[in-house]
Amino acid sequence: EYIRSWYFNKLEFTRFSSSVGKFVGFTELGVKNAANWNKDASKLSVWRAQKETYCQHNIQNWYTNMLTKS
Repeated sequence: EYIRSWYFNKLEFTRFSSSVGKFVGFTELGVKNAANWNKDASKLSVWRAQKETYCQHNIQNWYTNMLTKS
């Protein structure tokens, strides 16, 4: 799962989660940002692709690195 969160003063106000597939707001500002960002289909497709380009590309490297250290 790919998660990207935005914080201000240690308070999470917006999050993108690949399992949800859209932005979610947690504060008044975050809800407004999420609503605007979710309207843009091209922005959503870029963020949804981050799971494949970042996570799945590196997963074998992470597992190999973790399993070889004991």
